[in-house]
Amino acid sequence: MSEEKAQQLLYQMQMLETYLADLTQKESTLFNILREAASAIESIKTINEKPESETLIPMGMGTFMKAKITNKDKVILNVGSGTAIEKDRDSTINYIESRIKEMEVALKDNSAQKQQVVARLEQGKQEMNRLMQPSPSQKQ
Repeated sequence: MSEEKAQQLLYQMQMLETYLADLTQKESTLFNILREAASAIESIKTINEKPESETLIPMGMGTFMKAKITNKDKVILNVGSGTAIEKDRDSTINYIESRIKEMEVALKDNSAQKQQVVARLEQGKQEMNRLMQPSPSQKQ
């Protein structure tokens, strides 16, 4: 067994394990975004069904204030980089749904990457086991 080769393999496996942990964290983040997006769509639809809607507005540090929604037809939408725009309800829902589709594609890509990393880790473990086995000449 080449100790140098075993060290290299061990290092590669450690890197793959770190990458797998990163992919798992990314997957969790994507699931949270999907959950939040679905919740936003449901909230927008529900608010329009009630004649007089009241909601809680986050003020920061876990504090909220009650507020009445006076204009149910317009939604302020954060589009990134500190930019928010006003859109009508249906356009907002369409925008969020398109973002959901993007997140689902990202989730599939992430899942495929995780499968590849897991397969490479398994190959590495098998290779490490093979390297650890004494060769027939060492048994004598």
